[in-house]
This record gives sequence, C-alpha cells and structure tokens, in this order.
Amino acid sequence: MKIVCTGSVAYDYLMSFPGYFKDHILPDRLESISLSFLVDAMVKQRGGVAPNIAYTLALLGARPILLATVGEDFAEYREWLESNHIDTCGVKVIPGTYTASFFANTDCANAQIASFYTGAMAHAAELKISDIPGEKPDLVVVSPNSPEAMQEYPRECIQAGIPYLYDPSQQIVRLDGAAIREGTLGAESLFVNEYEFELLLRATHLTKEDILKHVKFMVVTLGAKGATVYSEGREHNIAAFPTDKILDPTGVGDAFRGGFLTGYRCGMDWITCGQMGSLAAAYCLEHRGPQNHFYTKEQFIQRYREVFDDDGKLDCLLNE
Repeated sequence: MKIVCTGSVAYDYLMSFPGYFKDHILPDRLESISLSFLVDAMVKQRGGVAPNIAYTLALLGARPILLATVGEDFAEYREWLESNHIDTCGVKVIPGTYTASFFANTDCANAQIASFYTGAMAHAAELKISDIPGEKPDLVVVSPNSPEAMQEYPRECIQAGIPYLYDPSQQIVRLDGAAIREGTLGAESLFVNEYEFELLLRATHLTKEDILKHVKFMVVTLGAKGATVYSEGREHNIAAFPTDKILDPTGVGDAFRGGFLTGYRCGMDWITCGQMGSLAAAYCLEHRGPQNHFYTKEQFIQRYREVFDDDGKLDCLLNE
C-alpha cells in the first residue's frame, strides 16, 4: 500500500514543569490570564505529525512518503528519516525559512500547554499530491498542516478518487466550520481524540450519526481509557496497552495512528488494528520525544502477544 503522509514537519522543544498547571489557573480571572512557568528541563527533538506517523509505519515495515515543506535547517532531519526508511521525495525546502517548531510544556499530570510556530509549513499548500512520482497513492493521511493545505489536499483527493484519512486535531481551532465539514464528509476515515471530536461537532453542526453515514470508519482516542473504533454500525472498544513507564505524551496519538494504519494496510480486523495502535502508542509514551523509541517487528509482535491474542495474524508483518 502506497501511503502519503501530509502534515507538519517540525522540531519539538519539550519542557517539563515540576508542578500542576491547574494549581495556577484562576477560573474567575481567565479574561486576564498571564502565566509563566519556570521549567526544570528542555530538549530539542525531531517531530511534526506527518513524520511521527510515518516513523511508526516504517518501524512496522511500510515505506511511507512525506509530502511537506521544510526550512533550510532540515538537512540532518532528512538524512535521519531516510535512514529509517521514510521516503522524503515529496519534501520541499523553502529558502530563507526555518522548519516549523512546536513548543510544549508538560506538568506532573501530563497536562500540556503548547504553541506552534508555522515557519516553512506556511507554504505547504504550494505542494500537490500529484507531485509525488509514480502511481497515485492508495491512501493519503491529511494531518495538521497549514490551514490552506488542509483544505486543498482533501479536495485534490476527492477529485482524483484517492481515499484519505482526515486528522484535523490541533487545527480544528484554525479551520472554519465549512472546511472541516467538507474534509470530514469526503474522508474515508476520521481520527480525533475525544475533546477534538466535541470541537469538530460544534464547528460543523454535524452529529456523530451524520459522520458515520459518510466515513468507512472513525477512531476516537480516549487517552488512558484507550480508543473507540466506529464502523458499519458497530463500536469496538480498544483498551490502552498497559505500561508502568510514562515519560512523555508528545506524539502518542501519532504513534497510535501509525500502528492502527499498519493493521489496516495488512487487512486486519478493527480490534486488531486498534490494539496495534495501542501498543505503538505505549512505546512512544515510554520515551521522551515522538521518534526516540525503537523496536523490531519481532519485538512488537512478542510484546503484543503478552497482552492480546491475534491468533497468529501479526505474523504477516514478518513476510513483507
């Protein structure tokens, strides 16, 4: 399956606050809120939604293609991605710009306050899916990107008859309701977390039932409660993979998507797809940064079978 991942490519600046944000927010003073948090640590990591998803896909045997705009500081990142079997033929360097940057502060409850600098990502709409060489993709992942690109890519997919996964997540607050509605109703699948889902429903004036009439499947992630997969009139509840080691939530949802899509491209049932996503998310959660974990396909299968029963289905990963 030829999968193209569109979305942000960014450097992540991840900070740790040794307290709880909630202790410093005054509900009756929200209109004049002014806060600064002294953090204990900061690290710079490779990130961005598109390569985060692609990284998990590549770990599990795919050769995903990135379609994104980056800055002049991207050379080392490109080399690293290529060394990890991610195709960067669709990545364009914008002269005179920096790669987008994500600044996240995480407290002791794993709550996050974050900001995103657009940088070269602002030029993403200049790229087209048709710019990718060879046969047209089997699936395009439309994840958070410049608002203009997030409107153009679904339209291009619909016109070309290419199925796409719609993952508006953080950009729901920047896209207008009509654009989100168009992207949702034209998609093969929708991925959101539970909070984003409520924002999406409010922005589009759609109901859950309206959406399920149009998409093949929908996945709503629920944090520590796992996820729910909706398809063909049924709901499949997916448990979070158990772990005693929680270091950083950044990129966990992206890892879930990569694991889920691996099951999907291999023709797995919805529960197995969800459980693969759950395990992929756990690996990410156990490390700092969205691309600092590593496992072989054999290790992934072995750990999966310590908790879930796949009846041998995951062996297909070893035959690729």
